[in-house]
Amino acid sequence: MRDVKTISYGEAIREALDDGLAQYPEMILIGEGVPDPKNIFATTEGLREKYGAERVLDMPLSENGMTGICIGAALGGMRPVLVHQRIDFALLSVDQIVNNAAKWCYMFDGLQCVPLVIRVIIGRGWGQGPQHSQSLQAMFAQVPGLRVVMPTTANDAYHFMLDAIADNNPVLFIEHRWLHHINGEVDKDRSRDQLVGAAVLREGRDITLAAFSQMTIEALKAAAVLAEHGIEAEVVDMRCLTPLDTDSVAESIGKTGLLLVADCAPEMASIAHNLLSKLFLSHYGMMRQPPRLIAYPNHPVPTSPFIANHYYPGAEEIAEAALEMLDKRPLTQTVKAKLQSDLAKDLPDRSFAGPF
Repeated sequence: MRDVKTISYGEAIREALDDGLAQYPEMILIGEGVPDPKNIFATTEGLREKYGAERVLDMPLSENGMTGICIGAALGGMRPVLVHQRIDFALLSVDQIVNNAAKWCYMFDGLQCVPLVIRVIIGRGWGQGPQHSQSLQAMFAQVPGLRVVMPTTANDAYHFMLDAIADNNPVLFIEHRWLHHINGEVDKDRSRDQLVGAAVLREGRDITLAAFSQMTIEALKAAAVLAEHGIEAEVVDMRCLTPLDTDSVAESIGKTGLLLVADCAPEMASIAHNLLSKLFLSHYGMMRQPPRLIAYPNHPVPTSPFIANHYYPGAEEIAEAALEMLDKRPLTQTVKAKLQSDLAKDLPDRSFAGPF
């Protein structure tokens, strides 16, 4: 019998770390807040008690130094999983990530590798503003030698984490905080994807919605309401940033002829531009009109919830742009009315209790 169950995205991360610690005796889990009472949004809960303080560790506020220590541990035969509660904190260890971890295997002709997983969390809201709510995934995805993944579903979160732990090269594992509470079916017996490829989460014939991380959830919401009006949108989850799976998106465009890309990052710093560029250069003849991009504005994340309500695009904006591309503007107000919520744009649901 297959081991399949429905759990949240955050629980899937915790179970993957649990299974990884059990499977790999050389694995350690380390990071700021890993063993504290909040346990990185409960994703490390109970692991210190189960595996001991020598394998599940807190760390000092010294991101650059600790990243260097984890690189050294990986070179020494261990499999560290280093956790930064915010991707913003990883900026303090850019030198180690970019100049050491990512390049080591290449510089030593594959004779030495760095099996290191760096967990970073992106998000929005919480009133944390410009320095704690950034989406910097495109910056890290530009680094040769660094694998960058952004799983959207609980199933992918579980398998991608185990695959990252097993990988002999550094992997940046990016989680959107708003995904942690979303439930999904996790099939532990599923074959591994080896950290590559996009995933078609909804099939359609009229327009392709290629989306990244939490914006994939927004695309699915938009697609569900559009379907009520006879419009079938295909939703492609761009779960791996390096390499970008342009072939899957091109295959979808071959059916629909229209492309809309949605990304949870400022437009200027969006990995979606890379996707659009590749597809425009190689498959422009398949598109009936120029593709569209929906992303955050090009200014720092606001702290004020009133400004935040005008900062984050979502399902409404995706649906409106899709209707414009399909020349079905008269449906816009009806569709947007079904997608509107009275929640503030920095709250994923009514149970959300803040950053911790």
